[in-house]
Amino acid sequence: MTFATLKEVLDKAKAEKYAVGAFNINNLEITKAIAGAAKAERSPVILAVSPSAIKYAGIDYIYEIACCAAKNAKVPVVLHLDHGTSFDDCVKCIRNGWSSVMYDGSKLPLEENIAMTKKIVEFAHAAGVSVEAELGRLAGVEGHVSVSERDAIFTNPDEAKMFVEQTGVDALAVAIGTSHGAFKFKGEANLDFERLDKIQKLVNIPIVLHGASGVPKEVLDRAAKYGAKLPGAAGVPNDSIQKAIGLGVAKINIDTDIRLAMTAAIREVLAEKPDEFDPRKILGPAEDAMREVAIGKMRLFESSGKA
Repeated sequence: MTFATLKEVLDKAKAEKYAVGAFNINNLEITKAIAGAAKAERSPVILAVSPSAIKYAGIDYIYEIACCAAKNAKVPVVLHLDHGTSFDDCVKCIRNGWSSVMYDGSKLPLEENIAMTKKIVEFAHAAGVSVEAELGRLAGVEGHVSVSERDAIFTNPDEAKMFVEQTGVDALAVAIGTSHGAFKFKGEANLDFERLDKIQKLVNIPIVLHGASGVPKEVLDRAAKYGAKLPGAAGVPNDSIQKAIGLGVAKINIDTDIRLAMTAAIREVLAEKPDEFDPRKILGPAEDAMREVAIGKMRLFESSGKA
């Protein structure tokens, strides 16, 4: 199976001012849901696989599932390593058919992050594989965080320019106030769009936004109705996503929203039909729910119809 590279997909998105969703996959149902959404919307899509997902599913299983999904979707599909934290993580995926890898050296000192990222770029590009890197650290950021604290974890625009020039990466994940998980903010979302604008003016590659799930109220309510305990969960509003795309973001990572949709649907089936034990009838509605969430994201990102 020939997957599209991240560079191919994101360069087009950047030029035409839309974003492509990177959806984390862990199993058959999630992958089918994402690929089904991409096919229905005629949208390019990025199947993101974390090291923990590889450990859970097995690298051969997840690769073959992704291949089947891409074949059936009939749109550009990128098979992408999400948050690889070592050279070995990246090499393993490249040698097993991935078309894109993300090396996350954001916790390292800048010089070490540059050196390791450059090493991975050289190896990956020789194999025809794209590389995403990260500069700055994601964290839950509240409105009262001081300027000095924000500068300590957010991406520095001048460092971003230097980082891109010295490493040759194909895409750069930046930290402007989003965070992983379902509890992104206390109070209103507080993203640093001024910082994002400065970064996009200094780097000439696609920008990536991690931790961008919206955590929609209707999904939370559905999950809570059937026993989920997620008080205080909050995500990135749609208008903030649209503004970020307008400021150069071409790849948006979504994981939490897919997990929430799956959990809510499974909880509903088990609660409403306590005698049900056929996994197909338990997981089928979950797949449908995840597909609808992915379709909504593709329309929000304006990638629908771009394949």
